[in-house]
Amino acid sequence: MTVVDDRIAMVNISTERLDEWFERLERMPVPEGIRAEIVGGTVYMTPQRSTHHKIIRRIERTIEDRFGMDVELLSDVRIDFPGHENGFCPDVVKMRDGAKEDATGHWRHEDVEFVAEVISQGTAANDYGPKKLAYAAAEVPLYLIADPYQGRCHIFTRPKDGDYTTETRVAFGQELDLTDTVLGLTLRTDAFPRD
Repeated sequence: MTVVDDRIAMVNISTERLDEWFERLERMPVPEGIRAEIVGGTVYMTPQRSTHHKIIRRIERTIEDRFGMDVELLSDVRIDFPGHENGFCPDVVKMRDGAKEDATGHWRHEDVEFVAEVISQGTAANDYGPKKLAYAAAEVPLYLIADPYQGRCHIFTRPKDGDYTTETRVAFGQELDLTDTVLGLTLRTDAFPRD
């Protein structure tokens, strides 16, 4: 076997294992509004608060206003990202034009152009830590964290060598100038609620 064959085998094993774990999660009696994802081989289940949902809606609406209703936007949909057993369900994902699920029904991280995560208290460390690094390793060009506890957004761009080289922080109430990014828009945050 070559190094490439070994990597393909590892990806297949990881995907198969994640498939098994997600199938088990789907059979569990989990109440509505609880999101489950796997970060570094650990299952995290978090409820979605109304603050969280309102911010997600505003981000999605702005993207739909820019790209139209046919834009491929996903929310809480599993996408496997680089790293050890990372089956993430990001709050908002914009896929590149023409992206499609593969033959097994999975979306490819290589087709992700934008990810937004809205911070939940119990999983904030994931969004700022291993998920940020996995998105950078996947070369997602734009990663946005909306943090209703800090009342600010963090914008990460220019992924290189497994991390983002640029971070911009903007307080809620200010406009996020994303015109020079893959989104090519300005995101208003004046109506983002705080926790």
